[in-house]
Amino acid sequence: MTRTGTTGNDRNSFIYVVAALAALNGLLFGFDTGVISGAMLYIRNTFELATVFGYSMNASLIEGIIVSGAMIGAIIGAALGGRLADRLGRRRLILVGAVVFFVGSLIMAIAPTVEILIVGRIVDGIGVGFASVVGPLYISEISPPKIRGSLVSLNQLTITSGILIAYLVNFAFAGGGEWRWMLGLGMVPAAVLFVGMLFMPESPRWLYEHGRESDAREVLASTRVETQVEDELREIKETIHTESGTLRDLFEPWVRPMLIVGVGLAVFQQVTGINTVMYYAPTILESTGFANTASILATVGIGVVNVTMTVAAVLLIDRTGRRPLLLLGLAGMSVMLAVLGIAFYLPGLSGAIGWIATGSLMLYVAFFAIGLGPVFWLLISEIYPTEIRGTAMGVVTVVNWAGNLLVSLTFLRLIDIVGQTGTFWLYGALSVLALLFCYRLVPETKGRSLEEIEADLRETAFGADAGERPQVTKTDD
Repeated sequence: MTRTGTTGNDRNSFIYVVAALAALNGLLFGFDTGVISGAMLYIRNTFELATVFGYSMNASLIEGIIVSGAMIGAIIGAALGGRLADRLGRRRLILVGAVVFFVGSLIMAIAPTVEILIVGRIVDGIGVGFASVVGPLYISEISPPKIRGSLVSLNQLTITSGILIAYLVNFAFAGGGEWRWMLGLGMVPAAVLFVGMLFMPESPRWLYEHGRESDAREVLASTRVETQVEDELREIKETIHTESGTLRDLFEPWVRPMLIVGVGLAVFQQVTGINTVMYYAPTILESTGFANTASILATVGIGVVNVTMTVAAVLLIDRTGRRPLLLLGLAGMSVMLAVLGIAFYLPGLSGAIGWIATGSLMLYVAFFAIGLGPVFWLLISEIYPTEIRGTAMGVVTVVNWAGNLLVSLTFLRLIDIVGQTGTFWLYGALSVLALLFCYRLVPETKGRSLEEIEADLRETAFGADAGERPQVTKTDD
């Protein structure tokens, strides 16, 4: 895509357009997460949830399979998406993901049986898995260092916006119980993403890695001022090699510390409980004495807080840095989970428990939205070498979705075993552990190019002599 004769302001506008379009990957992610909670209230009235694929099952188990089908698909999509992003390119995988999500939404909207609905959920989830890997990756590689944090965090903003939009869609169609419309409307953002990305460029780093230097220079020229283009190309040239890395390269001594950081953040983002709120907020609030309507309304309020604080993170992340927001967010989550547990522990507060629980949940979501929510996706798009960045993000995202699935499947059972107080205190203890993990191991990447971050990792492992820095090992598999 050629853009000659543009001014600095034109380039700034263009990079924001590119990032905003790519961030629609996050909207697919968020919409899928939020919409199923409302749709399930009516799906159970349409189908007799007694058998699935020829097996007799408890209705609640079948509901769990329907909900978790998207997570299973997302694990598959993330596992495939990392390598596909490295082989096909970031832009092409976004297009593929949009098509897959569109097809999955269509299948769910017209599903004549529970089995077809589950298949649609899995297909939809594969698209979400692709999106969760390639969205942050593409934005990170095409963004200038000074605003990379804010632009990548647009992906998290669209995730939270997608969740809120899904809540509003649920509310709009709740009166008629029209769950097919709820699920089918996912086709709209998928179509917008596909059409928009047809006109967007490929990642310059992927282009250079695949021997297309002139195309990489052209993309950089459309998103950087003229004096930055050759400097950035030179940095890319110093760290990029013509062959893609493999899964085995993730375990090279100089890459391994960042693999630990990525996997650790992926696990902690889930086991600190955020998706129990996203999936079960109405159930949690209903248990405090709120009526159904009040619970749904409070859930919409939680969605608004989620979006608002994510906007704050987008504005702050390139000014304050990644670590301060991450540590502040985890500290606040720990406190709010402790308060939430206390609210359920004191039966004498029965008149106020609903308001205490609602306030605690909102503040918990606020601290997540300003810290662990956006910072996780940003960091994993920054801390890996270009040759294996897609593969590394695929592995980390698989772990993240597996944690999502585990927590979602065990939340209600955990409440049965240890109670609401014990459950939220457990999540609080894990938040404290996450705080210590991040304080000790997570690096600061603010304002540095991806190549500078990679160079620092090599120097940490092998010393500062650039001439002795080994390259990522190439293997035949």
